[in-house]
Amino acid sequence: MANDTKNKVIHAKNLTKCFGTFTAVNGVNFSVSRGECFGLLGPNGAGKTSIASMIFGFSPLTEGKLLVLGQDIETEARKIKAQLGVVAQDDNLDPELTVRENLLVYATYFSIQPATAFQRSADILDFMDLSAKADSVVQELSGGMKRRLTIGRALINQPELLILDEPTTGLDPYARHIVWQRLRQLKEKGTTMLLTTHYLEEASQLCDRLMIINAGSILAEGTPFNLIETHVGQFALELEIEAQWYNKIEQWCSPLLKTSQKIGNTLILFSDQGQALTDKITTFFANNKIIPSYQRLRPTNLEDVFLKLTGKTLDTSDPHETVPTEHGGYQNGNY
Repeated sequence: MANDTKNKVIHAKNLTKCFGTFTAVNGVNFSVSRGECFGLLGPNGAGKTSIASMIFGFSPLTEGKLLVLGQDIETEARKIKAQLGVVAQDDNLDPELTVRENLLVYATYFSIQPATAFQRSADILDFMDLSAKADSVVQELSGGMKRRLTIGRALINQPELLILDEPTTGLDPYARHIVWQRLRQLKEKGTTMLLTTHYLEEASQLCDRLMIINAGSILAEGTPFNLIETHVGQFALELEIEAQWYNKIEQWCSPLLKTSQKIGNTLILFSDQGQALTDKITTFFANNKIIPSYQRLRPTNLEDVFLKLTGKTLDTSDPHETVPTEHGGYQNGNY
């Protein structure tokens, strides 16, 4: 690796993961700097979890090179794991232990002294707003509380890198926003985070930079704002109209267009000039005596970027899709 990788918390080169003949991660290259929240955004089955699993040493690389905290994951996995905090997709808390006991038991895996572990546990419970539940057994907690405890447990060893794999999947909107609030506070304190998600708002709320990934390959990388600016501009004008008018409308509006997208009987025009585009299309409709069945001007978002790059939304993956696992079996949806 070149000298400029020294300050990178993660540096991946030609990172590849195969399960038999199936390629889950296809030669991706990226790096994560200290103190940033870096996101992997894509649908279920995009390869996000496979990337995260290689980074925290659970899944061996098929090809490529991966440095984590300046060390080679293939030769220094044990040292690297001691410096990581990992929040897996599923809560793997001990349901029969209390909230505090879950933290204290986990601390023993890192050989943390009892007094230190108790103080850190108290601090984490306070930070995660779980102090009142310290002596409650886990099975009495709500889903949002369990998720906060899982994140808090990952902080017990004061990790240099926090890996969050779909941290708010299955939570209701209120619980999701509480988790986001805590993660933003961690970011403000300088915690380096790798976040996998298929939630657009989550990526926008938390990520300094992100990769859009699909079918194991990187489609685009940058800040949320720059990805939107580069690929779709600031505004989207949605029109439902007979398909025979598509090409003529695109030609009429072409001086103002960044790009366009056709989805069924909907035409989406992307532009940095929302009002000018609206005025332009109004004139076209008046000239041709057309009344669209639907028309809406709105700000663009990351889903527009994903849709433009892939031709599909982030919600089209089959949740029952089976894919190969590390041990040759199958799991549903995520890899």
